[in-house]
Amino acid sequence: MNQDKKICVYCASSTQIDDLYFRDARRLGQLMAEQGVTLLNGAGNMGLMAESADGCLEAGGRAIGIIPTFMIKEGWCHEGMTEIIETNDIHSRQEKMAELSDGGIFLPGGCGTFAEMMELITWKQLGLYLKPIVLLNTGGYFDPLLNTLIQAVKQNFMRPVHADIWRVASTPEAALQMALETPLWDTSIRRFAKI
Repeated sequence: MNQDKKICVYCASSTQIDDLYFRDARRLGQLMAEQGVTLLNGAGNMGLMAESADGCLEAGGRAIGIIPTFMIKEGWCHEGMTEIIETNDIHSRQEKMAELSDGGIFLPGGCGTFAEMMELITWKQLGLYLKPIVLLNTGGYFDPLLNTLIQAVKQNFMRPVHADIWRVASTPEAALQMALETPLWDTSIRRFAKI
């Protein structure tokens, strides 16, 4: 079991998306509960954030939400979380998610999810974040983004070694396994941050 492990699940709050995204989000939450992994997320009460947390909680797991004060005031907070951690703003929320978790799994999402992903990838490139980053590529959702990242490597905006910063999974099972088993990033790679 992975009783001490906490994985942050980054994903959409949208409700107007295909059912396959909801299925993978719920399944990931269930798997985390079954394996004793605590789920961290942004404490949203809609979309894939709520679905993954509900899957975890209904399977007997722990789900910790990290959310800025303004979002609580807007009524966006999932009240059923095991624990809520309130932050002053969106930036401190991202820092707390990275600090408390042992890795991150990114489900499909919009601008907020992309922003969080790019920030973690950048931190890892600079050796500031060493933990696994996994993209759960449900239905090939991330294919265009992955093509862009590989283009950045091919055009020398990133080094080939930087393509190892993230892992890509096609199922919730594979995503969780990668998040738990991918070794920590080598800080010596920081010297390659500059092209």
